[in-house]
Amino acid sequence: MEANILHADLDAFYASVEQLLDPAPRGKPIAVGGGVVLAASYEAKAFGVRGGMPGRRARELCPGLIFVGGHFKDYQRLGDAAIKVLGDFTPVVERIS
Repeated sequence: MEANILHADLDAFYASVEQLLDPAPRGKPIAVGGGVVLAASYEAKAFGVRGGMPGRRARELCPGLIFVGGHFKDYQRLGDAAIKVLGDFTPVVERIS
């Protein structure tokens, strides 16, 4: 039997969850974190903001950047839901993070 492998990267996941939980920052550049950017929305990435970047540098690149605190229980819950969807299509799912 031939093996098929799918790599699913939920890019900007934390930032997307934040925009799902609170519609106010939708369409605006947001970063999860504070001193260090944990995740950046696509709007923030357009300014060069990246995960792992110091918050001060992120604000220099994107003066309108909105920092939000993390909602890690929601990230876990919604990440689990995404894995469950994949499990509907295949019996073998390996979650890395």
